[in-house]
Amino acid sequence: MQRSHTGEKPFSCSECGKCFAYKLLLVMHHRTHTGEKPFSCSECGKYLVKHHRPHTGEKPFSCSECGKYFIQKTDLIKHHRTHTGEIHQRTHTGEKPFSCSECGKCFNQKRNPDRHHRTHTGEKPFSCSECGKCFNQKRNPDRHHRTHTGEKPFSCSECGKCFKWKELLVRHQSRRSHN
Repeated sequence: MQRSHTGEKPFSCSECGKCFAYKLLLVMHHRTHTGEKPFSCSECGKYLVKHHRPHTGEKPFSCSECGKYFIQKTDLIKHHRTHTGEIHQRTHTGEKPFSCSECGKCFNQKRNPDRHHRTHTGEKPFSCSECGKCFNQKRNPDRHHRTHTGEKPFSCSECGKCFKWKELLVRHQSRRSHN
């Protein structure tokens, strides 16, 4: 049985005590203490730390309210709204104060009408750096780019199978739970 299934984490960091299931993950994590940056872009030299955090388990951003940790600062910011009531209030009251100027459709977040408005204009301002294919949402070129790289960042904690998109992982896990 794989360690990911048993929860066993025999490799611990001598710097902070964080434990890992596999030695490779410990080695990758330890680089966060030493400042070593072996994972960098061959074009610009930028360190690809965000990409590797899911593999190392590194979650450097913590919520001052509840102590929950996050991989990216943007995830912490989104989470923090649950404490301020901004998300919960709109979710439970159904308030949708932002609307599309074209069709009047209402949304609970300010950025959603702008994103939605592109369906009317056909604007696709975001493109894949590999093939040039254009998209109307900022996240889509990143998701699409995985078709070129073969990257599969979402893995099943039960069997270890990897997927390019979170939706495929969720579908896989729901099928496993029904069997």
